[in-house]
Amino acid sequence: MKLNDLRDNPGSRLKSKRLGRGIGSGKGKTSGKGVKGQKAREGVSLNGFEGGQLPIYRRLPKRGFHNVNRKEYAPLNLASLEAAFEDGKLDASKPINEAVLRDAGLVRLGKVDGVRLLAKGTITRAITIEVSGASVAAIAAVEQAGGKVTTLVAAKVHEAPAA
Repeated sequence: MKLNDLRDNPGSRLKSKRLGRGIGSGKGKTSGKGVKGQKAREGVSLNGFEGGQLPIYRRLPKRGFHNVNRKEYAPLNLASLEAAFEDGKLDASKPINEAVLRDAGLVRLGKVDGVRLLAKGTITRAITIEVSGASVAAIAAVEQAGGKVTTLVAAKVHEAPAA
């Protein structure tokens, strides 16, 4: 085999469509864009344009609310904690924080603001865990097993409005 014998596989390179090269090419003169008008020009953006009629996105009412300051937490259940102890991924005698949970593969801390401990399942070991938040039932379950939960984010206290 010589270098001058090398060829691409048949059909591996698509020939570009040559526009505006004479009437006989089939794509000459207006290059397949029809005649005049906004869509024949360059830089057309007509998404949502309805010919002057009020577009549907403006006719429909706005719904809901999106809080830009909302905090998103990765959920961590007691059952998955217990399973991690049984599999040897975590050591119950050492304090557990969010970095330890991430290294053990129990939570993925990427776009989330922390870890929230939830009470799904049961825990049988006395553990010391530090997470961003925890449900009341999860805290009670850990304390009943002889452990301690520390939360980094203060729980909101809902008070009755003053009359």
